[in-house]
Amino acid sequence: MKRTNLTGFTVVQLVERFTELALGQYNAEIEGKIAKYNRLYDMMSAVTQQLKSRSGDQRAALVPLFVHPNPQVRLKAAQRAFKAAPIAARRVFQDLSDRNIYPQAADARLSMRMLDRGESKLMDD
Repeated sequence: MKRTNLTGFTVVQLVERFTELALGQYNAEIEGKIAKYNRLYDMMSAVTQQLKSRSGDQRAALVPLFVHPNPQVRLKAAQRAFKAAPIAARRVFQDLSDRNIYPQAADARLSMRMLDRGESKLMDD
């Protein structure tokens, strides 16, 4: 996936791009392609920053992804939209953890531990 100038994207297009990137991460992780996973992470950060920079902080647009069928999409949406919907995001983390959906369950547990220690700033990407 190539880097894209996101300034002309609508919020809907940014959410679609975020979903594509999270699905790409899911596949890269399964295939053991760590460098690709990391590139996708950087691209996802750019999408999140673009949503955050929009009037009113549009990261809440990721909340509907909390019920996406793919666990990576749910996890990343909950992490990136935590400030917009902290209670619902925490439920996503708990659900992934309870279902032992790996490797997302481990990441979800780490997210909950960070929150419990008051480190939610780390989810303000």
